[in-house]
Amino acid sequence: MNELQAILEGFESSQKSGEMTFIATVVKTQGSTYRRSGAKMLMTNTGRTIGTISAGCLEKDVFEHTQQRMPDGEPIVVTYDSTASEDILWGFGLGCNGIVQVLIERLERKSTPNAIAFIQECFHKKHLGIIATVFAFEGAVKVKLGSRLLLYPDGKIITDIKDANLIQSLLADSQAAFANQKSRVNNYQLPLGSVEVFIEVIQPPTPLVIFGAGYDAIPVAQFAQALGWDVTVVDCRANEATKARFPIACDVILTRREIVKQVFIDVNTVAVVMTHNYLDDLEILKTLLPSPARYIGVLGPKARTERLLEDLGSQGIVYTTEQLTRLYGPIGIDIGADTPEEIAIAIIAEIQAVLTNRNGNFLKNRNQPIHQCYESNSNLLPTT
Repeated sequence: MNELQAILEGFESSQKSGEMTFIATVVKTQGSTYRRSGAKMLMTNTGRTIGTISAGCLEKDVFEHTQQRMPDGEPIVVTYDSTASEDILWGFGLGCNGIVQVLIERLERKSTPNAIAFIQECFHKKHLGIIATVFAFEGAVKVKLGSRLLLYPDGKIITDIKDANLIQSLLADSQAAFANQKSRVNNYQLPLGSVEVFIEVIQPPTPLVIFGAGYDAIPVAQFAQALGWDVTVVDCRANEATKARFPIACDVILTRREIVKQVFIDVNTVAVVMTHNYLDDLEILKTLLPSPARYIGVLGPKARTERLLEDLGSQGIVYTTEQLTRLYGPIGIDIGADTPEEIAIAIIAEIQAVLTNRNGNFLKNRNQPIHQCYESNSNLLPTT
């Protein structure tokens, strides 16, 4: 279970117990910070917290704001600046030399638009979603702190923003975020002021399909689930005992040779082939390579993978360069893995690198910022 999934479960629990619930979201960062924009923390009036927005230095202060500065339940934004010497005086000791802006809101199940309900829907229906949230404004603009626009994959929007020009610009930028799957911060110049908006991409859990149900597949499933991924295990031997070996949350499919036809593969799917059976792997790759799967990893030495491709070629099957770039064999990053657990770490790390468009090198050799920067673009909106 990942952090956002834990927050969603925590919210449901708080509603059942009648607790007052708040959520803190990092909406903008500058310089070096521990968490990026989009990091969230759920808080209840009883002091229970789920998730983090820093390395542990801001959480207590953010909670205090829910107790002292939000008697009417209206959203607030708190700025923490660790670039200033006053940070030492106040005792936060952030140590990151950056600026963090945190939006704090009281959660209400009946609020519209409801960001938490929207995220729950994205996770349940396994689709992307965009949340555009106003977290700062200047001048006589017709927006409120915490106003939102929610964008669905089919183009449907829900919003409490009244400015038609702002809605039009937010919709265009949210659609762009849908296409590139990158969150960002935008500044919109209105006739009577300006509005700053965090456009956040909500990613459903990564769907991982593991073809093969040997004992070396178990840690792969376990590590993936620890990241909150949606794991499906396909047992090509159709052994009933398989279900007892894998985590309860795994979807285990027992089958024989018509393997891939029982599994849904889309552009977000990552697949690991580790059946230890050459003929099964041949059939699986025959269907996986032409599929839209984002990542296809094959366990075994490079010579074995090359032989699989040669045998498929002898059957008259030709693959494009683009399709072959999504094939990783041998699977995993080079960390000297030997045991099933070590190999699983190498596999999961490689998939994570592919999902985030990284190369898996040592961070000490990276010359760019560790985290993606959400740059603030300024857009001038037309007057009405």
